[in-house]
Amino acid sequence: MNRLILPGVFCMFLAMNACMPKKQELPGLWFFSGRTDMILPADSSVTAASFLDLHVDGSYTRDFGMFDTGHWQRKDSILILKPSHRSAVNIDIINFAEDGLDLQVNDRVIVSFARMPGKFVSVADNPFAGINNQWRIPAKAKENEEQLKKRLRDHCSFFVKYFNWGITDGLPAVDVRSTPSLIKIYRNGFKLRPYEDLPAAWKTYFYDEEDCRKANDIMKDIFEHHDIEWKDTDNRYKMFMSAFQQFSDLLR
Repeated sequence: MNRLILPGVFCMFLAMNACMPKKQELPGLWFFSGRTDMILPADSSVTAASFLDLHVDGSYTRDFGMFDTGHWQRKDSILILKPSHRSAVNIDIINFAEDGLDLQVNDRVIVSFARMPGKFVSVADNPFAGINNQWRIPAKAKENEEQLKKRLRDHCSFFVKYFNWGITDGLPAVDVRSTPSLIKIYRNGFKLRPYEDLPAAWKTYFYDEEDCRKANDIMKDIFEHHDIEWKDTDNRYKMFMSAFQQFSDLLR
């Protein structure tokens, strides 16, 4: 998996422990760290972009191929997720240690997650909170230009919060390739993806192909007619935060 700033992967400690820990230890931010089984490529419900954010107040957000929010509880070795607009989901906890969590997300798939730091001052600062991920919710009807701009603006604002998370928690690297986006991020820059190269997951956020293409055209216009200024800093997090904030402002 490609990373920003430093090569390699996050330091993920996946110590297995047969003794199940106390319920209050489960809340936290969990990031996909690998599969423990052999899965066909067509099974993409949980990917490198997947995360699970369990809060102490019993609320959660997650993206296991589809973003949702709701409430959670734990009963013995079962994690119960109750999405706001869907039926409850029971997920078996296979192994759990302070920094590692293995979940059996369906009959064939066991997925490993690593605990990540998350010192967010407020919900608004949490890039994984529901208010910062409205762009991930698929449109239920066609969207006009202003609605498409808002979806793109929310997407860019997510990255501002995402890179700020890297600064706040002192992360040596953050994954910049797995999150579905129409913008491809490199170590020292970015480019707009042509429609043909858009991630399949990104396309699912739009009502139809026409709306998805319109969104790309809106961003293309910004790339072609506006100069994005690089912030004068050696901190790449701050550089990308500034760039995505400029994108967000230009989408208003």
